[in-house]
Amino acid sequence: MVERKRNEKNRPERVANVVADFLAQSGLRDRVEQAGIIPEWAQLVGDQIAAVTDPRSISANGTLFVAVATNAWMNELSLLEPELLRSLNTRTGRAQIRRIRWLLRG
Repeated sequence: MVERKRNEKNRPERVANVVADFLAQSGLRDRVEQAGIIPEWAQLVGDQIAAVTDPRSISANGTLFVAVATNAWMNELSLLEPELLRSLNTRTGRAQIRRIRWLLRG
């Protein structure tokens, strides 16, 4: 953690600060910020696409895995991938999504 002055050593520290320090030191901060795309999915892609998709996970190399309702939608979304990537990567400071892997819902 960040070294504190001697007089601050015995003071309680906010959990948010401790977690933020841990994430930064462990190298997980970028991954956590990148995962923020999942709860923002509907806002980023729109209601129509959100209704037929379900974002599942993001790999360390920036691949977003998204379940899709039908093969027809999977084909359509594959064609829209460049546009969707631009929309997903609009927020600065967040690790980029490099690819979307479409999976048929089981």
